[in-house]
Amino acid sequence: MTAFLDELRRGLPELRLLTDDVDRESYRRDETSHFEPGLPLAVALPSSTDEVAAIMRLATAHRVPVVPRGAGSGLSGGSAGVGGALTIALTRMNAIMEIDRANLVAVVQPGVINADLKTAVAAEGLFYAPDPASYEFCSIGGNIGTNAGGLCCVKYGVTRDAVLSLEVVLADGRVIRTGGRNVKDVAGYSLTHLFVGSQGTLGVVTEATLRLRPAPPPKQTMLAFFPTLEAAGHAVASIMAAGLNPCTLELMDQVVIAAVDDWHSLGLDRSAAALLLIESDQPGPAADDELAAAETACTDAGATSVVRATDPMEADWLRQVRRLAYRAMERLGVARMEDVGAPRSRLPDLLMAIERIAAAHELRCGTFGHAGDGNLHPTFVWDRGDEAAEERAHAACEELYRAAIALGGTVTGEHGIGASRRPFLEEQLGSDAVDVMRSIKAALDPLGILNPGKVV
Repeated sequence: MTAFLDELRRGLPELRLLTDDVDRESYRRDETSHFEPGLPLAVALPSSTDEVAAIMRLATAHRVPVVPRGAGSGLSGGSAGVGGALTIALTRMNAIMEIDRANLVAVVQPGVINADLKTAVAAEGLFYAPDPASYEFCSIGGNIGTNAGGLCCVKYGVTRDAVLSLEVVLADGRVIRTGGRNVKDVAGYSLTHLFVGSQGTLGVVTEATLRLRPAPPPKQTMLAFFPTLEAAGHAVASIMAAGLNPCTLELMDQVVIAAVDDWHSLGLDRSAAALLLIESDQPGPAADDELAAAETACTDAGATSVVRATDPMEADWLRQVRRLAYRAMERLGVARMEDVGAPRSRLPDLLMAIERIAAAHELRCGTFGHAGDGNLHPTFVWDRGDEAAEERAHAACEELYRAAIALGGTVTGEHGIGASRRPFLEEQLGSDAVDVMRSIKAALDPLGILNPGKVV
């Protein structure tokens, strides 16, 4: 390993290379608190595609594993350290290289922060849709690696739906480009979609061409409160079955409502078992019509009250209620946020399964998430130092994964398999599908040096 690091320094004298214990420790973990990662051999912070390619050529020559890393905000252990591996942190590659209004695309490096891209394109009257809850500090490269979702997925899709082209450095240092700026392009296999969501196991993304949209009108926003979780689930199913197209359809249960209200004293209805945040960005009266129809669906499902924002400031306040959910839960103790999904018609069943599993394992659980696309984040909380509760939480998560699979759902809607959910990939997809994934991995990374131990 010393020879590898020495050759890195000689071959790339301008490369920032961190080898001190404190520096390596700071790149060891992502946001996955329940997963214990390895300590990186070193951390490289390249500033160009050429540097990444050179690093990969040397890593291949020396058989050194490599872990690509964005902002470290992931929740599946995907960018967590691997003992003896080089972590490549792409945070210095943070340029917005082009905003092409004519073709409605942006060309960016992977270290660009999601919020910075949104701000830059908004100044041009444009809109970048993917909207993870961590958008203020997560990176585009990380979003691509995990195929990140967010609050707008119900209308605009996940990150994959916004990626037109990628520049990728392969394990052996070759640089390829996938896709282009074309809206329609069916030349060959869809390599772009193959790399999106692969969590650095197939290549290192060094540039992305992203789909933009004209900026939508300001959102119309409302909250609906429900006496039971099941009623909220039925409201979601009714809204989607009615053909409505809200840009946001989010859920919070009573535990999360109370946690957020305790933190910020927002005056929320703490007696409600659940709330839905519903937003429309349709133009003009169409937004009012869409929210009126959603309100009818909520009332028919048993909503006890509905609150509409009267101005953009109040709308932003209502939206922040949902964005505060996870951090509010973290204030209660050790918080393990999960990421399961089910077909939207089965959302009430998934909500009931979460309640049942939490009760059976004697765990406090708050559930929030992207109800409009069937993706929920049940979050188990226990007192720090309570090892018995931690063990019960681990067992509860395994039961939760199997419950989601039984409903025709998924063990991860947006956070990725990473390392923490890897044992359940085969249970969801079957051994033959996972064998195909391993074959693809072996073809692109025959030495197995890219993010080993992750995904497959």
